[in-house]
Amino acid sequence: MKAVVYRGARNLGIEERDPAPPGPGELRIAVAYTGICGTDLHIYHGDMDARVGDSAIIGHEMSGRVAAIGADASGWSVGQAVTVMPTRPCGRCAACWGGNSHICHAMNFLGIDSPGAMQSSWTVPQELVLPLPDGLPLDHAALVEPTAVAVHDVRRGNVAAGHQVVVVGGGPVGVLIAAVAQGRGARVVLVEPDASRRTIADGLGIEAVDPAATDVVALVNDRTGGAGADVAFEVSGAAAGVATAVDVLTTRGRLVMVAIHPRPRPVDLHRFFWRELELLGARLYQRDDMTEAIRLVASGAVPAGQLISRIEPVEAVTAAFTALEGGGVMKVLIDWREEGR
Repeated sequence: MKAVVYRGARNLGIEERDPAPPGPGELRIAVAYTGICGTDLHIYHGDMDARVGDSAIIGHEMSGRVAAIGADASGWSVGQAVTVMPTRPCGRCAACWGGNSHICHAMNFLGIDSPGAMQSSWTVPQELVLPLPDGLPLDHAALVEPTAVAVHDVRRGNVAAGHQVVVVGGGPVGVLIAAVAQGRGARVVLVEPDASRRTIADGLGIEAVDPAATDVVALVNDRTGGAGADVAFEVSGAAAGVATAVDVLTTRGRLVMVAIHPRPRPVDLHRFFWRELELLGARLYQRDDMTEAIRLVASGAVPAGQLISRIEPVEAVTAAFTALEGGGVMKVLIDWREEGR
């Protein structure tokens, strides 16, 4: 089998490795597609070396088919289409004891803390595997995991029909949040400076505006009779994005922090005091979020196919990462279908 390994900042290698046979309660999956996300870019840039070791197999967004079934694994069949929820909580920390195992204090996140999905053959515990419905294209299914992020974020924001929502940042997760929120009946404005990303969003029926050309606060106030947005999602990771997300909110509005900010950001706490705003973190997702994401992608409610900008063979993995760095693309997938069979 082939695997993409991280060898240090901006250095990815492709190695031949022996596939791990499934042990008791495990499945070996023939990976079809692996998506590249913002976390993978952080790894590629060397920003997560404290967690990701040398020659680690990265990646966690994926789809594939069951290739082998270990002893004591039941309910599966060879050839069955599946995806993986790449989180293994410890079951012992305060978060796990409190029913919040998705933000376990000692989380083993596959593709970061242990081998991930950028390999043609991936062996994982069966409890992390979810079946996919018949007829769902496997390239579309590779977007289930980021869709689960969006589902969880929208749930954290308690978005409901009729709400005015502002999403700051129009990358893949931002667009998915906008799509999921609109599916709940919310009115959405997406704020994104990149013209190509705005074009993609517009093509999906999501109103996208350029913050350099549009006064977002004035636009939202005009739409809401001066009240402001019920919920804002900060997905840009930029200081200006934080300011916009705070400024657009109505009285007792909710700000959902989605982006990973590598350094502290100035926040207008007086506005939080004055309008009794709420700040909510949104880190990962729960199994119900994954199940709902599968339903949304399979039904076409989330137009996964329209978000896939490029599909590259494993030999072009570095070019795939470079394409994401350059902007102007949404989701880039690595195609493993001809490898490791």
